[in-house]
Amino acid sequence: MAGRIFATLLLVAATALVSACGRRSDLDTPYQAQVQARKDAQRAGQPVPPEPAKPDTDKPFILDKLL
Repeated sequence: MAGRIFATLLLVAATALVSACGRRSDLDTPYQAQVQARKDAQRAGQPVPPEPAKPDTDKPFILDKLL
């Protein structure tokens, strides 16, 4: 009985630990990720990726109204 409770508590603790991983902020757009990759490469003295193209204006998607 005690072993079962311990295993359950261990499983709950592991689940809580794994679910807390990650960064808490807005998601990066592909453009923002490319710009950040360029900055990181310049700081590290590595070859710099090509300049990313500016994205077009935000086009509405058909499912946006549902969100």
